[in-house]
Amino acid sequence: MTNILAIAGSPTHPSRTYGFVEYTAKLLQQEGLHVDIISVRDLPAEDLVFGRYESQALEQPKALLAKADGVIIATPIYKAAYTGVLKTFLDLLPQKSLTGKPVLPIALGGTIAHLLAIEYALKPVLSELGARHILATVYAVDKQVQRQADNSVLLDEEIEQRLKDVLKEFVKAVEYDAAAPQELVHAN
Repeated sequence: MTNILAIAGSPTHPSRTYGFVEYTAKLLQQEGLHVDIISVRDLPAEDLVFGRYESQALEQPKALLAKADGVIIATPIYKAAYTGVLKTFLDLLPQKSLTGKPVLPIALGGTIAHLLAIEYALKPVLSELGARHILATVYAVDKQVQRQADNSVLLDEEIEQRLKDVLKEFVKAVEYDAAAPQELVHAN
């Protein structure tokens, strides 16, 4: 079975970002993929802030990442950058832990003006972690993602279509990398 790890980088819960991740996971599950979701806000703050690489609380997230065939990283945009809690989590991941895994960044911001925050802030960190196949970012402004009373989200038509289009590319990339000989995947 194909495994996807979705990492929600919002410091709050419930949040539009987490709801967006759940919505994305449901779409992927309909395609027959297994999706695990990690909310970095649920990890011990002390371990993240003090850089405790060997924390027991990080064992499960690291194991899920190791077995993942593809990774989704979702974050709200604050002050023209991804969240600090996501940054501290990414800093604790093993070097090159994204090697051979297609990565789909998802970001939600208050304004379209922060669209490039992923390009100049998050993608360099993902590259440092070994990501070589980073798909086009799905960026939504707050008004495109309405949180419902049950904490699910309702996407406006345009962002829902963009998400579905990028997920088709993501699934193809994951399936291609899973079928490719591993020496070719890791050579990139």
